[in-house]
Amino acid sequence: MQLLINTSTTDEVIIALYEGESVILEKRFSARYRQAELLLVEIDSLLTEKKVELEKIDKIIVENRGESFTALRIGVVTANALGYALGIPVVEKQAIDRKTAYNHANDYDIVKPEYNREPNITMKKSGF
Repeated sequence: MQLLINTSTTDEVIIALYEGESVILEKRFSARYRQAELLLVEIDSLLTEKKVELEKIDKIIVENRGESFTALRIGVVTANALGYALGIPVVEKQAIDRKTAYNHANDYDIVKPEYNREPNITMKKSGF
């Protein structure tokens, strides 16, 4: 069973469970500026709803390209951390879509986020 994590947009998060190419359950939820606090809670809720133990996940598919710097980073980091903890492969969604996913069975690789623009990070000036 595979877990899909997609935090590529600012407003909506998509998580899903797949068996082969069939979607078992998909969940979409609004998480504007709250991806970090909601993502793991919603993944747990998804697994609980389908009565699937985390250890049954054998691959994580993550969207690693998108418009939101912070949201995208949260999804990719979560996928990589879960993959590392469970000892399972993490692959980028585009590789699955292109049917060019590679096998990570013998070692652990991470998926890196690919941003479609420079981050919009501003520093507040301090009075010091």
